[in-house]
Amino acid sequence: MTDRKTQLAANLAQVEERITSACIASGRKREEVTLIVVTKTYPASDVRILSELGVRDVAENRDQDAAPKAAECADLPLRWHFVGQLQTNKVRSVVGYADVVQSVDRPKLVTSLSTAAVRAERELGCLIQVALDAEENGRGERGGVGPGGIEELAVLVADAPGLRLDGLMTVAPLTGPYADRQQAAFERLMDLSTDLRRAHPAANMVSAGMSADLEQAVAAGATHVRVGTAVLGVRPRLG
Repeated sequence: MTDRKTQLAANLAQVEERITSACIASGRKREEVTLIVVTKTYPASDVRILSELGVRDVAENRDQDAAPKAAECADLPLRWHFVGQLQTNKVRSVVGYADVVQSVDRPKLVTSLSTAAVRAERELGCLIQVALDAEENGRGERGGVGPGGIEELAVLVADAPGLRLDGLMTVAPLTGPYADRQQAAFERLMDLSTDLRRAHPAANMVSAGMSADLEQAVAAGATHVRVGTAVLGVRPRLG
């Protein structure tokens, strides 16, 4: 193996061990948790290596980086997740390669995603991004809608042509009542997921936890964890 492949394989094995241990500790089966590797700022060559190592879910947060990378890796059996704040002028491009948009947080974005998905003849999975640093009906510093805005967006997504309501996503907040309380934040997200599934039973995806706090997310019940640094290393500075 090349040095980079050896490095990524070792990092993946460590992350896999962490997820497995967290599942055992919380009485869950390993297959209940999907690893999404966040490949932002890393080249398509790394994505190709990850695919060779068995990774099937990758995530990006900037369309200008993701679009050419996804095109270069179009022959690989990957599911692409878009996890960044998404402006409507980027929607058409993102819908061209993303299988899931995890950052749906406002009605205007739902409308734009629906229009683009129908035009592309694709079904796009959508997660509502929940901001646990926001007021009940406010918006978060890093995107997302307060818990009080979930129901309205869920109905809009569920009714929108070309879209599929898959569940909820959050980022552990840096401010507010859940700052430095990742476990409590993720448990709150699980409660919100339970509420959502009463009206939308199929929306059972819960995306939470990153390199530093994936164990807390697994313990809370997350179905997907988004890990970048622990797999790919410390990110290079963006120019």
